[in-house]
Amino acid sequence: MLGVITNGNRAMIMAMDEPGDPGQHAVDPGAEGEEGGYRLGNGQVDRYDNSETVPLHVALDVVRELIDHGRRPATVAWHDDRG
Repeated sequence: MLGVITNGNRAMIMAMDEPGDPGQHAVDPGAEGEEGGYRLGNGQVDRYDNSETVPLHVALDVVRELIDHGRRPATVAWHDDRG
């Protein structure tokens, strides 16, 4: 399962094995600051640290690689949210 939420500049990308799985999300360890504007399906608007998201162009590459080849790009860092 793949989840993507964007504010137009950056994106939170989540990869999960099944419904309810905390999964993993792509990170940008060197990024500073935070941004808002991430609107969820229920109307809630979230704010994330930039280090917990990736630039939108990177997110599009990640999604393309996952869909086309079934793997995450080696150039993108991931955080395991399973604990």
